[in-house]
Amino acid sequence: MMIAIIDYGVGNIKNVYKAFTNLGLDVVVTPDKELINKSSAIILPGVGAFKDAVDNLKKYDLVDCIKENVGKGKLIFGICLGMQLLFDKSYEDGEWDGLGLLGGEIVRFSEKLKVPHMGWNRLIKAKDDEIGRNIKEGEYVYFVHSYYLKPSNKEDVIFWTDYGVKVPAVVRKNNIIGMQFHPEKSGKTGLKLLSNIKEMIK
Repeated sequence: MMIAIIDYGVGNIKNVYKAFTNLGLDVVVTPDKELINKSSAIILPGVGAFKDAVDNLKKYDLVDCIKENVGKGKLIFGICLGMQLLFDKSYEDGEWDGLGLLGGEIVRFSEKLKVPHMGWNRLIKAKDDEIGRNIKEGEYVYFVHSYYLKPSNKEDVIFWTDYGVKVPAVVRKNNIIGMQFHPEKSGKTGLKLLSNIKEMIK
C-alpha cells in the first residue's frame, strides 16, 4: 500500500512525509503521474499563495491526474493550502479557480481580526465521522492561514474552529478530506487524525 505525497513545489513536505512514515506507511514524494496513479491514496500538501499552487499543479500537468484519481474513488487528503485547492475558487490576490472537487470559496479574514490566524485553536464538532474518531470536543490543533473556506455545503464540515467567524477545520465528502490546520504539527490530536486517515486508506 503506497501513499503518494504530491510534490509540486509549494509544500512543507518533510514534516508530512515524516508523520506518515512514522505511522508505518509506505510513502513516496513525487510529481510523477504514473506513481500517483499507482498509489493507494494521495496527499496534497501546500503552503504559500493559492495562485502559485494552481500554476504549479498545471506546470506539472497534475490537475487532470488528480481529478481522475479522485473520480475513481481514491482517497485524497488536502492539508492547509492543499485543502483550499480542493474547492471551487479563491479570492487570494485576485480570483482563481481551484480543483472544484468540493463546493465552496476561499475568502480573506475580516480586517478586524488579527491575520494570519496563527497558533493553537479548538476543534468544535459539527458531525460524527470516522475521520474524527477518538477526537474529543475542544482538542487543540495548529493553524497558520489568512484565508478560510466558505463552504457551499455545510454537511461537508466535520469540525469547525472559532476565530471571530466559524472556520471549517476538517472537511470530508466521501473520499475527499481536507484539514485547514497542520496535523503534522498538532501533537497527539494531529497524530490521532492521521491514524484515522491510515485506517480509512486500509
